Amino acid sequence: MSLLKTIDTNPAFAPRENLPLPERLIAGNPAFKTWAQDVARGEMIHTGVWEATPGETRSIKGETFEFCHILSGVVEITPEDGEPVVYKAGDSFVMKPGFVGVWKTIETVRKIYVSVM
Repeated sequence: MSLLKTIDTNPAFAPRENLPLPERLIAGNPAFKTWAQDVARGEMIHTGVWEATPGETRSIKGETFEFCHILSGVVEITPEDGEPVVYKAGDSFVMKPGFVGVWKTIETVRKIYVSVM
């Protein structure tokens, strides 16, 4: 097993597809695709590519730390009791444990994610 992992931003394998939980859907009809590419530290660290179509959902991180790098598209993230922040291709950000807010996909977004649980 190699300790170096390249993340394929346009994977050839089929993604896992799902929809937001009904209690988290705010507006629109977003659909999600996940191309999981690596797991480490006994399932604690997950890495891959994620895509979402336009819509608005409630984001609740709980105990999860997530690093995101936007490959394409545009999102607006509004922390609870905070101001909206727009992220687009080339931008990176972190949602720390305890983050609660609104994730609004303005243009279909694709990101690399690293989540630590």
